Amino acid sequence: MRETRKIAAILVSDVVGYSRLAGADEDRILARLRALRSDLIDPTIAVHRGRVVKRTGDGSLVEFSSVVEAVRCAIEVQNAMLERNAGVPDDRRIEFRIGIHLGDVVQERDGDLMGDGVNIAARLEGICEPGNICLSEQAYWQVKSRLDTAINDRGEIQLKNISDPVRVYSLQVGVPSKAKPAAPAEPEKLSQPLALPDNPSIAVLPFVNMSGDAEQEFFTDGLTEDIITDLSNVSGFFVIARNSTFAYKGKPADVREIARDLGVKYILEGSARRSNKRLRVNVQLINAAEGGNHVWAERFDREIADIFDVQDEVTRRVVEAISGKIGVKDISARSRPSSLEAYDLCVRSRDKCNISRTDNSEACADLERAIQIDPNYCEAHSNLAISLLFGWMFWGEPQEPSRAKALTHAQRAVEIDPGDSHARRILGCVLLYDRNLDEAKIQFDTAVRLNPNNADAVAWMGELQVYLGKSQAALIACAEALRLNPRPPGWYFWTMGTAQISSGHYEEAVVTLSREETYGTGSRLTLIAALALAGRVPEAREEAGLFLSGSPDWTAGEQAANLPFRSPSFAQPFIDGWRLAGLPN
Repeated sequence: MRETRKIAAILVSDVVGYSRLAGADEDRILARLRALRSDLIDPTIAVHRGRVVKRTGDGSLVEFSSVVEAVRCAIEVQNAMLERNAGVPDDRRIEFRIGIHLGDVVQERDGDLMGDGVNIAARLEGICEPGNICLSEQAYWQVKSRLDTAINDRGEIQLKNISDPVRVYSLQVGVPSKAKPAAPAEPEKLSQPLALPDNPSIAVLPFVNMSGDAEQEFFTDGLTEDIITDLSNVSGFFVIARNSTFAYKGKPADVREIARDLGVKYILEGSARRSNKRLRVNVQLINAAEGGNHVWAERFDREIADIFDVQDEVTRRVVEAISGKIGVKDISARSRPSSLEAYDLCVRSRDKCNISRTDNSEACADLERAIQIDPNYCEAHSNLAISLLFGWMFWGEPQEPSRAKALTHAQRAVEIDPGDSHARRILGCVLLYDRNLDEAKIQFDTAVRLNPNNADAVAWMGELQVYLGKSQAALIACAEALRLNPRPPGWYFWTMGTAQISSGHYEEAVVTLSREETYGTGSRLTLIAALALAGRVPEAREEAGLFLSGSPDWTAGEQAANLPFRSPSFAQPFIDGWRLAGLPN
């Protein structure tokens, strides 16, 4: 069985006195646990981007990429349980113990996790007081400046079957307690209104899955994403990127507040129901800048095979409602798949390349199947290309033949639809890490020209400019990407931090790279350089120790050689920072 090692934040929980509760009324306790999982625990884990690795009766093992997210999740669950247990007799209360550790784990091909990282988290849970959270020292140092709750240093404890003592910290959770908000690093805070663009501006909120089948969630999300893509291709429109609008998924919010946060005038929201061979979509367009008035609403009840016609019609009606007119130049047609099965496979694979090696492998398999079904499916070729690229860049897959296959599929996608901005962006990414920087720039430029709302293309252009030694242009591109995508994925801040280091703004880079969205991911290496160059060498060395615990064979020279800097001098600030932090040359 293939396996891979990585650093992860591990959360282990179980129910206090489960055997006693089950002995008193097993059916009732099981029903209450199922309700807690569906109503509280699973949604909270999802919000904080956790992955449930497995459940063991009354316990759970959950993986997070960030300790901050793991602790925030634990605090929310424990606070919610305090509220739910209010007034419940002591002998009927459901209380959790939670242990959290940051450490090395082994991920097997089936996604299961093993190793000391898991074992320590489990032992911490075992010594935890009911309703509390126990952290290892490694986890505590990641969140100590981000917590606003009572913390008890329990000293070094010899945990069962763990060779060395572990320093343990206990969080006493109460309803008023909460994690501190992350330090802002964007040009403008989301809490402050963003200026409305001159062009018609819109954000599309995630459509609600009304099918009653959680398995159809991917389909509803895919429908939303495709409408965002279609609207973003409309000439003269300003459209917020998918990642920013999906930050509101499953959260009750006032559309006027969302519009204010994202800096747009209009909000599009809706729902979808897929059953048998039918598709029902309800859509409404809201003018959030004028009191939340409804501009237009429509219901589409069609055959499932007509999904692409529905997407086109929604786009057309929105453009008409906002601009008062529509013509053939307003909406650019894009390549569509000929098979609904291929479409489902492609939609299921979206963004899996960013999650784990296993998910990325599954995405590659699904996309290869989609291409077998429809060899001229542009998006399937593009997404397979980026999945193959990330496979060897981040997930330990061999560079060959993955590198060559990624280029082949990226080029094929552009050949199928030269006007597809997404395909151009992916080809630019592949060319960038194939060290063809000039051609990569042409592709990124083309992607942005075809679709100025393509925030990811703008952000990747920022990364390219760093490698070209054009740090100011990189900063400008990153700022533009953040305006299009105010709630972006963590790699945007990673790119911004890299640009700030290149331009000599070291303290700003520390703030950017310390954000919870990116801290503790691959950006730790960039943060080490920023801290050292800012004169904060002890902190840099502390971060370096955490990094080396998961990458003991790493060297600065090899890292610099692997990055596509046009000149060695452009990589020098990063090398200097790593050396100051004591990382091996």
